[in-house]
Amino acid sequence: MISLLLIIPIIGCIYLLPIEEDSLQAKSRMKKIALFFSLLNLLISILMWIEFDSSINGYQFVYEFKELSFCHLNVGIDGTSLYFILLTTFITPICLLSNWIDIKDKMKYFLISFLILETLQIAVFVVLDLLLFYIFFESVLVPLFIIILTWGASQSRIRAAFLLFLYTLFGSLFMLLAIMTILYYLGSTDFQLISLSEISLESQKWLWLAFFLAFAIKTPIWPLNTWLIKAHVEAPLAGSIILAGTILKLASYGFIRVLIPFFPDATNYFMPLVQTLAIISLIYASLSTIRQNDTKAVIAYSSVAHMAVSILGIFSNTIQGIEGSIILGLAHGFVSPALFIICGGIIYTRTHSRVISYHRGLAYYMPVFTIFFLIFTLCNAGIPLSLNFSGEILSLLGMWFRSPIITCLGATGIVLSACYSIFLYNRISYGSYSPFLLPLKDIDRREFCLLLTLLIPTVLIGIFPNVVLEGLHLSISAIIYTAV
Repeated sequence: MISLLLIIPIIGCIYLLPIEEDSLQAKSRMKKIALFFSLLNLLISILMWIEFDSSINGYQFVYEFKELSFCHLNVGIDGTSLYFILLTTFITPICLLSNWIDIKDKMKYFLISFLILETLQIAVFVVLDLLLFYIFFESVLVPLFIIILTWGASQSRIRAAFLLFLYTLFGSLFMLLAIMTILYYLGSTDFQLISLSEISLESQKWLWLAFFLAFAIKTPIWPLNTWLIKAHVEAPLAGSIILAGTILKLASYGFIRVLIPFFPDATNYFMPLVQTLAIISLIYASLSTIRQNDTKAVIAYSSVAHMAVSILGIFSNTIQGIEGSIILGLAHGFVSPALFIICGGIIYTRTHSRVISYHRGLAYYMPVFTIFFLIFTLCNAGIPLSLNFSGEILSLLGMWFRSPIITCLGATGIVLSACYSIFLYNRISYGSYSPFLLPLKDIDRREFCLLLTLLIPTVLIGIFPNVVLEGLHLSISAIIYTAV
């Protein structure tokens, strides 16, 4: 079943390649083909979720590909990777639909880029080998770089694309050196063999720092977050959605899959450092968000703040904290794409501007839009019954057992997120109607379906978080207690 998840988007690319972009009918056909294969992958991932047995400890759906002498691919999933795969297959159709009518040039390559990106992300979550993890972790950069460089918003897209590429490549070079060191001394990069090996504390410290630098840039943590803001602002809408929805979760997965189980002593040693950086990131990003005048920049900075809370949960080294960080990652993967669709899609398509002060009083002409905007704004602020609330509460609760002071500082993020979220909503939706704008049309059927699709899991899983937590308990417990 995992092999199907990896192959289906590639089959979609093969179907798209021979089609020529010579007519509207051909372009429409290409979009339908890409959407079909992305939805097919979503269906298979849901079937895999149904068949997944949360009472079994260890990897399931394990498949070993060794038909080729030069390629040995070992894949499998556990409770930790399952929900990241579901998030990836859920977000990809959203990305395709978000730019359904906006992309005019080189549409075939745009669709192929997202299908390849889906395969590469799923591969990161299913491989059971550290070297393959690095290869797919880095391969994600190539389609992202192409997407921002080719379909970005302005001339600044070139700088944003190179910042994304160079920042993440720089950090990952240290990760490659660490993997080569592990391969040299242990003779293998298999996850299970590494977890059973004894590594001295001094060696763990150096290896941990190398991996942490790569993951910290991808998260991103202050002061390594410059690339994310530029990338979000300049990327096309689908690029911003995939960045916020799934790309940032690659680092969270790396923290949980690599750092905690493989280098437990070093993780415990560096825990105060990570918590300090997370608190600085949280407060810095939240205060920076308040003073932004670009709608996409506001959401980009809020992503940094939310991921900082997620990191606090991961490095609480408790079951509640790590489960909360995964829940918060899923919530961020639903709510931030919705806000990007609202601000970078619906508003920008109608006004061709992202300047907050240019918009005012949209509730007069866009009442349905305003309702969705309000709900997602409140979810972003972490109100009860939302998935964000469940994730933040569990993350902070896990950290409370480690350090009440850090937890109190982390809780300021909830207050600050309410501040900038409500300010953005109130400034755009209410007041006298902007004299710079003509009357605007409310959201259409496609936009309504996109927002509703993102709202349903945000509310339902927020009310019933055990739907996800039951699949996480055994896997997270195994990571924690094996590491200890």
